Amino acid sequence: MQARDAKVLIDYLVDCFGFLKTAVDLDGDTVAHAQLDWPEGGGIMLGSHKPEGPFTVEPGTFAAYVVCSDIPALHRRIVDHGGRSVTEPVQQDYGSLEFSARDTEGNHWTFGTYRGEPRVQSGP
Repeated sequence: MQARDAKVLIDYLVDCFGFLKTAVDLDGDTVAHAQLDWPEGGGIMLGSHKPEGPFTVEPGTFAAYVVCSDIPALHRRIVDHGGRSVTEPVQQDYGSLEFSARDTEGNHWTFGTYRGEPRVQSGP
């Protein structure tokens, strides 16, 4: 993911959403690379927008689904920290309790309890 103001986005994702700041490598005033881990596993990598770079992605076009066991607590946290465009949690017909929010760049995040289908075991 790339951001116009990666430093602000990192602080928002850590303070508001609850990501853990694992690594932030600066190149002058820009974020060359950052790793934010999700407390329940997984994480994201991001940096400052580089229009001329080989992995250019327009800021604000990212969307993600993040698994969270305690949706009511995360929703409260995000609302209490001034979260942007936060929807109320909704029980989906497939069993997931979910809500959505946007970050400082306009990226769309959905947080839910649905962990996906179990992996099919293959071979002996």
